[in-house]
Amino acid sequence: MSDLICDQLETINARIASACERVGRSRDGVQLIAVSKRHPSEKIREAFDYGQTIFGESRLQEAQEKIPVLPATIQWHLIGRLQKNKIRKVLPLFDTIHSVDSLELAEAINRIAGEEGLIPKVYLQTNLANETTKTGFSREELISAYGQLLDFDRLQIMGLMAIPPSRDDEALIRLDFAAVRELRDELVKLTGTPLDGLSMGMSDDFEIAIEEGSTMVRVGSAIFGARA
Repeated sequence: MSDLICDQLETINARIASACERVGRSRDGVQLIAVSKRHPSEKIREAFDYGQTIFGESRLQEAQEKIPVLPATIQWHLIGRLQKNKIRKVLPLFDTIHSVDSLELAEAINRIAGEEGLIPKVYLQTNLANETTKTGFSREELISAYGQLLDFDRLQIMGLMAIPPSRDDEALIRLDFAAVRELRDELVKLTGTPLDGLSMGMSDDFEIAIEEGSTMVRVGSAIFGARA
């Protein structure tokens, strides 16, 4: 087992715990996704042997090669963009999809999940800054579509996912994460339907995300090192 990966996981988990403690949250309320895209299966197995059970991949072809050779108890999360023509192959492989970025995609997942007898967990990807380089629901789009999304009987909507703009100012980063949390709270108030999950925060900003309410952080390079 690689001492480096074990040490890095221990460090990340300690930082998660400290961030939770600073804002009076339970450490149990935050899950760590080890983002393993473009890292070999051997590194994933080392992290799993250390106790990490949730891993994130972004490419179907890469996941198809890794998943069969790794322990069946690993939880696989799709964190990359999902194309409609890959839904049928993605659903059996991944426990959770973090990148449901449109009503049309959600409808297609719901239909195919019904045909396959599956009930996938999904996060709704937001794009509150309306960045042209990213997909996702704007605030207005999500409020408008949320009732229809709740009607899809094959989808377990776990929460919202966000990849905010890259910023150097911590105060602005904090505001971006807070805006996603506030939108989540608004959706709950509008519908009365619980929506607990906030998938936000990566290697450079996960502690701020936790302080602003994140329940799931996606950390890759800080665990596995630079990608190939």
